[in-house]
Amino acid sequence: MAKFRSGSIAAAMLAALSPAIAIAQTAATTEPVAQTAFDRRAAQLVDLFGGKVAFADYFDPSFQNAIPEAQFKTFTDGLIRQYGRPVAIDNATPTGGRSGTVLLRFEKGVATVLLDVGVAADERVTGLRVTGVAVTNDSFDKVAAEITSLPGQTGFLVAELEDAGIRPLASASPDRQFAVGSTIKLYILDELAAQVSAGQRKWSDVVPLSHFSFSSAGAANWPADTPVTLQTLANWMISVSDNGATDTLIHLIGRGPIEARMRTAGHSDPSRNVPLLTTVEAFALKGNNFNDLRPVFIKGDDAAQRKLIESNQNRLTLANVDGISFTDGPRFIDSLEWFASPNDIARLMVDLRARQSKTLLAAMAINNGVGPVAAADWKYLGYKGGSENGVLSMSLLGQRKSDEKWFVVTASWNNPDANVATEQFIGLVTRLLAVAEK
Repeated sequence: MAKFRSGSIAAAMLAALSPAIAIAQTAATTEPVAQTAFDRRAAQLVDLFGGKVAFADYFDPSFQNAIPEAQFKTFTDGLIRQYGRPVAIDNATPTGGRSGTVLLRFEKGVATVLLDVGVAADERVTGLRVTGVAVTNDSFDKVAAEITSLPGQTGFLVAELEDAGIRPLASASPDRQFAVGSTIKLYILDELAAQVSAGQRKWSDVVPLSHFSFSSAGAANWPADTPVTLQTLANWMISVSDNGATDTLIHLIGRGPIEARMRTAGHSDPSRNVPLLTTVEAFALKGNNFNDLRPVFIKGDDAAQRKLIESNQNRLTLANVDGISFTDGPRFIDSLEWFASPNDIARLMVDLRARQSKTLLAAMAINNGVGPVAAADWKYLGYKGGSENGVLSMSLLGQRKSDEKWFVVTASWNNPDANVATEQFIGLVTRLLAVAEK
């Protein structure tokens, strides 16, 4: 349970880890000049991406002002994590005196790079944009082998969504219950959308921001009871995994209806999430301040757990959460978390798509989790992830551009003994998405 954030994987982490592909594009001159400027800078791309060419020596000040060196390094590190080291220039085709397209080969794929060179005497680069990466001979089997070799427990599912359900294309342990962290928030979104569809609420309804929690990137430091719309809360909850927005929505629409929605959406073992804990309750029970209540909660059935939560509302508060106890690694991820199988998530995606709610789909698309290059061949791409120490979950709902078919890609990694490698897992899920697009 604990960090109930979208892959810090919340906006902050996922946005930083996923390549921000449209790096910079300043106005490029089309004035005819010697092609050697483009050729020379194109030839340096292997060393640039490998960190052997100084950022300030390669890029014009206009580019440096638009994209700081640290941001560029995050971008290149993300590419290398996913596709290996840069090894060669396959081709460099000029399209003007100082512009052109470069095919930059990495160990596991070929990136298409658009390059513009400035007119100054030092011929530094004014624009660099990666428009896509083609992975060499990738397949579901290759990615599956890497996912299943990770330490701990892993599972994934890639499936086409059909009118009658899902058609699996590739999977590993698709029926196993995994700790999924903030991915559970999709059930909250589903129930909220259902209540809007039923006329009980409107997305434009204004409500007070009534509950606060950790990892509340959207509502951080906002005054209590600030009026916000339901759509704002939904956007925060999904795009940056704001836990204050999440707890506000749970209290507003009710645990019971969300738990019922979980069953209706086809969760195979809903008792694992009953009672549905708020993020603060989960943080509290995992911490050292609640060593007395935790074992009682874990051993209890649904009714006993609900009674414990309700009778200890005055203790299970943000002020009583012991943040220090979360710094040493995974804590009770097998027993105090939010759980779902890959098949559960796929069935949930069917339910979400069937709502035909533009507002719901827009909330899921704010942060697509994988960056613009991976999303380029998809007409629509929605995402929710979840993470805490030892837990990582990523789930995507996409409509393919080529034929407008819908797909779900969902994967989870749990390791109760150690933290998991976020960057590595993002790369693997991104590859699953790329193979699905083909």
